[in-house]
Amino acid sequence: MTGPAVSNAGMPRALLIAAALILLSGPAPAQTRVDLELILLADGSGSVDDVEFSLQRLGTARALRHPRVVRAIQSGFLGRIALAYVEWSGPDLHVPVVPWTLLRTPADVEAFAAKLETHPRELYGGGTAIGDAILHGVESLQGNAFEARRRVIDISGDGPDRNGLPAAVGRDEAVKQGITVNGLPILEGRFGLDEFFRANVIGGRGAFVIPARTFADFETAIRVKLIREIASLPHATP
Repeated sequence: MTGPAVSNAGMPRALLIAAALILLSGPAPAQTRVDLELILLADGSGSVDDVEFSLQRLGTARALRHPRVVRAIQSGFLGRIALAYVEWSGPDLHVPVVPWTLLRTPADVEAFAAKLETHPRELYGGGTAIGDAILHGVESLQGNAFEARRRVIDISGDGPDRNGLPAAVGRDEAVKQGITVNGLPILEGRFGLDEFFRANVIGGRGAFVIPARTFADFETAIRVKLIREIASLPHATP
């Protein structure tokens, strides 16, 4: 005799996502070992105009090409990392600009940076759902083809969450999965945004915040952040 069917229609969104993550964390095929799995989550919401968007996208590309970033990639035990770049806005709006890619040589880094420079903008609004963006990063890390002792979500944004799941809900789930969440708040007149990131966004082993005072400062901030994340340094300088 079979029992009644169970519906998930009334199940809270957070529980549904947690259940999906449990399934994703099950046995998986053999994966490529790397020193670090790093996903960059960049703000593509309506508060980011086209000029600011370009400063963010091109700043990341230039930062990746910096010799110190390349050296950090090659200085690890295996000398390679896995990197992905995703733009986000509302609860279900996530654009994988560059999918998970193995970076080992300057040529690998150049190809990744070139994709950032040429991929057209796809998000122009939809809200600011930091918690959902972090959970998307968790799912992407759980489902990729790589394996590393360190898994990091690097999320940037120019405002606090406005819709979707609270940032702290996504952060707490990431930490539960052994993932570190680091933050790059773009202050640009947003008083207290760096403190919001410290209290609600970052978490996990060695988590940190590096703010950019304006979008024009984004390139320097992301370069310092990448060096610190990739080389697993407690501090890094421009």
